[in-house]
Amino acid sequence: MRQALERGDTVITTGVVLQELLKGFSTPRAREEIVDRFGAIPLLFPDRLDHIDAAELRNRCRRAGLQIGTIDALLAQPCLRHALTLLTTDKYFSRAAAHGPLRVWSPSRT
Repeated sequence: MRQALERGDTVITTGVVLQELLKGFSTPRAREEIVDRFGAIPLLFPDRLDHIDAAELRNRCRRAGLQIGTIDALLAQPCLRHALTLLTTDKYFSRAAAHGPLRVWSPSRT
């Protein structure tokens, strides 16, 4: 993410990502820092169609033998809809990308 920001790339997140990050911090100071840093990053809110299409993505993956969670599908779907690259180190998203046009950032990229 740092590289993307330094290049001037547009970086956006979702409330679910912010919530997941905050659950991992135990001190008030750490919580304040993450809230402050992510305050500069716009939030993308999934709409009704994203929820519908996320369910279809999950079903399509399941038919292909890949289990993807409801929240993971909901994180991937707005990326598909808006042609965004998903920044993650979770290998499940790379596997899901094999079943559609999802672009997933890879840590090996520079």
